[in-house]
Amino acid sequence: MSQPAELVDSHCHLDFPDLIGDLDAVVARAKAAGVTRMVTICTRLRSEPEVRAIAEAHEGVYYAAGTHPMSAHEEPLVTVEELVALAAHPKFVGIGETGLDYHYTAESAEIQRESLWLHIEAARRTGLPLIIHARDADADMGRILTEEHAAGAFACVMHCFTSSAELAETALGLDFYLSISGIATFKSAKGLREIFAAAPRDRLLVETDSPYLAPLPHRGKRNEPAFVADTARAMAPVLGMEPEELAALTSANFDRLFTRAAR
Repeated sequence: MSQPAELVDSHCHLDFPDLIGDLDAVVARAKAAGVTRMVTICTRLRSEPEVRAIAEAHEGVYYAAGTHPMSAHEEPLVTVEELVALAAHPKFVGIGETGLDYHYTAESAEIQRESLWLHIEAARRTGLPLIIHARDADADMGRILTEEHAAGAFACVMHCFTSSAELAETALGLDFYLSISGIATFKSAKGLREIFAAAPRDRLLVETDSPYLAPLPHRGKRNEPAFVADTARAMAPVLGMEPEELAALTSANFDRLFTRAAR
């Protein structure tokens, strides 16, 4: 039997309760599915020690940290210095996730924007990629990213991209990356698949955002890094590729963006 194509899950949450109790088995299943590297994301800085410990304990697991926009009003405002200090760890590979979410937490928009600006500055200072969460905030997101990039360049991935073609065009125009999640496999996501099909191939990543958003045929179940292989299989024909080609492409793109976790 041939080995599965090597994949990277560029965004997951291994410290979340749905996964942490089964972590060794989750990582083993991922590797059996060909997912040899994954980035686990810390969404509240007070959880950073636990997330860091997961990365330290597992080969092929890296981590990033920041304040999730939906938590920005509940957490102490992060400082650039805190993020820069965390970046000294060799397995710390990105800044975030940060961003804007006006779907559930529009009332905290001002503090979300302030938090985002601080994360952007940390990405500039460290040279590590910014990891962006964007939901129902396309106008502000596009404006802030454009203005801030003009003021000082930084690398960035639009994680679990589900926004408009206009925001995709803005992000790609800044040489940012778009990350494909399991949502792209849903029957209702035709418009989203068209955005990815139109994007430059060298700007695409794949992710699970596990334990959320499991792709078909697992929709409605707990998501986990192994399922990034299902997303890649479903998206390969959309992109005019074989699954093995998409795996190699997105792994190479990951290496170029997340240089600390590169092969």
